[in-house]
Amino acid sequence: MAYITCTDLSVGYNQDPVASGINFEINRGDYICVVGENGTGKSTLMKTLLHLQSPCAGSITLGDGLTPREIGYLPQQTSVQRDFPATVQEIVLSGTITKGFGFFYSKQQRQLAEDMMEQLHITHLASKSYRNLSGGQQQRVLLGRALCATTKLLVLDEPVSGLDPSATYELYQLIAELNAQGTSILMVTHDLNSLQYASHVLHVKKNSSIFQERELYVQSKHYQQVSQEDSDGLDQ
Repeated sequence: MAYITCTDLSVGYNQDPVASGINFEINRGDYICVVGENGTGKSTLMKTLLHLQSPCAGSITLGDGLTPREIGYLPQQTSVQRDFPATVQEIVLSGTITKGFGFFYSKQQRQLAEDMMEQLHITHLASKSYRNLSGGQQQRVLLGRALCATTKLLVLDEPVSGLDPSATYELYQLIAELNAQGTSILMVTHDLNSLQYASHVLHVKKNSSIFQERELYVQSKHYQQVSQEDSDGLDQ
């Protein structure tokens, strides 16, 4: 059974849908890129999957032993978040909250945070202030926090937004490595270059969605349309 199955899903606010007819599933080991025009509800879909808001219609079914607490989330960063006054270790450690009890972190939680920092090659930054890091380093820290919550499924909302090409490439490589190790990925993106890493593509539209294996999607008219829209945006 799939981790998540969405059937005839509509998402929006106050029962006013911004996107309808969404049908797809996330299985163990999948790498799904979510694409579509601005305002079509991609970020709203992410929040709905995370149970931060209710669907307007349709159903979201969890399976294969996945619980809501086992969905890691990397949201789009705001300027306020980038200036957060905490150390790298404190931020990564905060991702273990769902695994502990009481007011203090356990030895196991601290070890998990250390393991994740080592895996993401940010151990040397542990005592550094998050606000003083580069954009790429900050995203690694937030990824570490998400991985402390779960290694089953990561939901990433425009994770390379604002990063330079070098940091973008490094983050994509890191996400691909996590996926190769068994972590499922659901990533909202405007960067069509990221599709090379995907196993599937979910193209969200106002009244429908297209969900296909990447090889089929990149040969479809839907990919040609979104490619043209991307080119037009660069020309403006």
